[in-house]
Amino acid sequence: MEIQHSTMELNITITGADGQVKAQASGRDHVTLVYAAPYVEGDVIRMSGSAPGYVVALLEDSMAETFGYLSGEFCLAVPFGEKRVSYSPKSFTGDIHLLWARQASPREAGAYRNLALNPLDSHDNTGFFPHASANVETRGESVFAARNAIDGCYANSSHGAWPYQSWGINRDPEAELLLDFGREVRVDRLALTLRADFPHDNWWKQCSVQFSDGSQIQAELVKTGEPQQIDLAPRVVRWLKLERLIKDEDDPSPFPALTQIEVWGTDAGRPAD
Repeated sequence: MEIQHSTMELNITITGADGQVKAQASGRDHVTLVYAAPYVEGDVIRMSGSAPGYVVALLEDSMAETFGYLSGEFCLAVPFGEKRVSYSPKSFTGDIHLLWARQASPREAGAYRNLALNPLDSHDNTGFFPHASANVETRGESVFAARNAIDGCYANSSHGAWPYQSWGINRDPEAELLLDFGREVRVDRLALTLRADFPHDNWWKQCSVQFSDGSQIQAELVKTGEPQQIDLAPRVVRWLKLERLIKDEDDPSPFPALTQIEVWGTDAGRPAD
């Protein structure tokens, strides 16, 4: 597989609730922005590139850097109130913030890794992949949002505020989680970490995974808080959907949930149309 590499102009901008630019920086293949002010409600962090490509970004200095596929402008509304509780209490606080992004090298872009990981994901993300969405999230609360299942946080012995956020399904047997990679990727392994706040939690004993290439698998799961590995025949896909989640009918709890999904593989080297 060959990942194409060309110069990318990168931009990071902070805008306020009125849309006005508060701070901005640009750079060729690498950009750094120091924002010397507290965030206020309505602030939005924006990242864009001169062309689609693979980017390593740190847009909140209390979080780990994130590898992703930047297909257009990425906008992250700085969380406040209820939306803040699924992040570390240190995140987005203080009166000085370091943000940076750089173009990933071809070697980084072609590496075998967890293609599902994106701590920067949000409901409104349409530009920085992967992106998780779901047809149901418990009571619409941020601690049960689909994005929590790809944020890289594996604490699963409780539920609720950080670090115990998860994807909660509001007891819906038709719950589905869609993971969009934004380009073609080659995958050969999944791992699911169920929330394990037993006896509060139930667990799924079986699930199905539908892939964009038309293929489908069914997997058996067990009652554990450890990651459960699912090996696949290699396939090239743009998205997958976790569905047909069957909980243990003998467990009295009605609350199964997902803490993390991992999808292991490599980029296929063919960006989405």
